[in-house]
Amino acid sequence: MALVLIVSQAIAQSKKGSANVPNRPKLVVGVVIDQMRWDYLYRYYDRYAGDGGFRRLLDKGFSCENTFIPYTPTYTACGHTCIYTGSVPSIHGITGNNWYDNELKRSVYCTEDKSVKSVGTTTDAGVMSPKNMLATTITDELRLATNFRSKVVGVAIKDRGAILPAGHSANSAFWYDSKTGDFITSTHYMNDLPQWVKDFNAQKLTDKYYAQGWNLLYPADSYTQSTSDVKDYEAKPFGADQKGFPYDLKRFIGKSYGTISSTPYGNTLTAEMAKAAVKNEQLGADAITDFLAVSFSSPDYIGHAFGPNSMEAEDGYLRLDKELGDLFRFLDETVGKNDYLLFLSADHGVVHVPGFSKENRLPGGTIDDAVWMKALEQPLQAAFGASKIITGTWNNQVFLNHSLIDSLKLNEEDIKNFIVKYISKQEGVARVFPVDELMEVPLPAKVRDMIASGYYPRRCGDIQYILQPGWIDGGPTGTTHGLWNPYDSHIPLVFYGWGIKPGKTNRETYMTDIAPTIAAMLRIQMPSGTVGHAITEVAH
Repeated sequence: MALVLIVSQAIAQSKKGSANVPNRPKLVVGVVIDQMRWDYLYRYYDRYAGDGGFRRLLDKGFSCENTFIPYTPTYTACGHTCIYTGSVPSIHGITGNNWYDNELKRSVYCTEDKSVKSVGTTTDAGVMSPKNMLATTITDELRLATNFRSKVVGVAIKDRGAILPAGHSANSAFWYDSKTGDFITSTHYMNDLPQWVKDFNAQKLTDKYYAQGWNLLYPADSYTQSTSDVKDYEAKPFGADQKGFPYDLKRFIGKSYGTISSTPYGNTLTAEMAKAAVKNEQLGADAITDFLAVSFSSPDYIGHAFGPNSMEAEDGYLRLDKELGDLFRFLDETVGKNDYLLFLSADHGVVHVPGFSKENRLPGGTIDDAVWMKALEQPLQAAFGASKIITGTWNNQVFLNHSLIDSLKLNEEDIKNFIVKYISKQEGVARVFPVDELMEVPLPAKVRDMIASGYYPRRCGDIQYILQPGWIDGGPTGTTHGLWNPYDSHIPLVFYGWGIKPGKTNRETYMTDIAPTIAAMLRIQMPSGTVGHAITEVAH
């Protein structure tokens, strides 16, 4: 009788426990578009294909129309990290794609890790891991919440676009080796590529895409949202002789595998790899929630070279729309139309090419901080009796050689003031000041807070400069991003699928709100450095 009672109680407790298991989707899909301005959602809206990609998200998902990046510099590594950590560089430590480490006394790449080895290549492109990221990600927290039964996979052309979102404890992250044309990984995740990745690489899809070339998807006269095809201020990533559509890519077959990144085929390659990961890793195949973190890197390469007003950018987004539509249909069929939760956002935006701005009488121009530093060498030596006082510039900051300054007992404050005075006279500079005086500089609170949120002492410099709107650190062709301004910091954010009711909000939300929103929906702990808040209109 006692045994029957014990068994009955155990069954009752089991049933009770099952009733209390949180309701979660089978799969969460994070889509980050590298270099997507918010306005692209609507700039090309009438040209997006039916209800396939972007229009499907906007018409059937929930859009946070005023989502901003709350820090500077607005770069790729920082953006991907902030989306997935719900945090800012001052906490998670990813202060740029590269930075100068004041303790190591050398330049550091965001995902470098010399303690690991490449897997799937003989190059050093796999000597990477998330080690430099100091906080957990939403993908880490999902793994923790399920006692590591959830599967997490990151996919991107850029290493940082796959590694940082996938988190520290990911099952795998795969990125593209531009020297071999293969997707690779590192020993942080595994010692050998899965057979399905080897099979995927064996297809040599890059060469097949090269054979097709890149021509416009639609008639040229329909690209009314773009400039004419050929502009002097556009770069020429396919060779000086290729000055417009159609682009002959056959010359790159069997070589120059990195060139694919500057074409829409980089997105095609990424989407195909993401589908292969879902299928072969069986993501979303059981009741335990999995996570696919996919980043589309090619819009950034195209945007840097040609600018946001180019036919190349427009065609790139029209083609990306089709890729997304195909990916969503694949997820519908493989995981289940209402069984996956998806968000789409961007790591940063982009500013108009300065040449375009000048052509259209808009504010903007270029500076070259390397020229500034060279011009400062002789005056600094004359004034302070030492050379190499400046270590260099990274992320709109000047780094001083503190070891030299200390050993010679130089007056650091005088040196800072000397440099500030010089830079303040340069065209295109709005503000320049010692970082330790940030709270004293008359700046809008928004700008001051963004700079403070991007500051992590070990990896940041001594003097900050802010450029005037429309200005960039660059040359006569192409454009870039990295500043506080809306063209760099206003990004799309759309949620779709499981648990999402169609709608939108125009209240201000932030990149750092994405991870806590997903955490609230999954009923798991938010990442360890989170400063954002759950978006209640989404996580209702």
